[in-house]
Amino acid sequence: MKFFLISDNIDTQIGMRLSGIDGVVLHTKAEILPVIEEIRKKKDVGILLVTQKISELIPEELDNLRRSRTLPIVTVIPDRHGSTRSKDFITRYVQEAIGVKLK
Repeated sequence: MKFFLISDNIDTQIGMRLSGIDGVVLHTKAEILPVIEEIRKKKDVGILLVTQKISELIPEELDNLRRSRTLPIVTVIPDRHGSTRSKDFITRYVQEAIGVKLK
């Protein structure tokens, strides 16, 4: 199975390319949606990596892809500027999910 990247910046795309991951740099929803449909048709792509900015442009489409329970698996990665999530993201997530406060 292969990885494929949809990025909003060339730096992330170049870094992933150096590690052997193919990808594209796109900036609008109109550009992104046809690429996702093309990737879904490819049986050799198992994991679709998208940067946070891309995921913010197409949240409904990514949710639908995840719910379909088919390949590719979607993973959101931070871009060159780092993550936009707060430092205590995982702690808050666990607290909300199971109601246990972690220290």
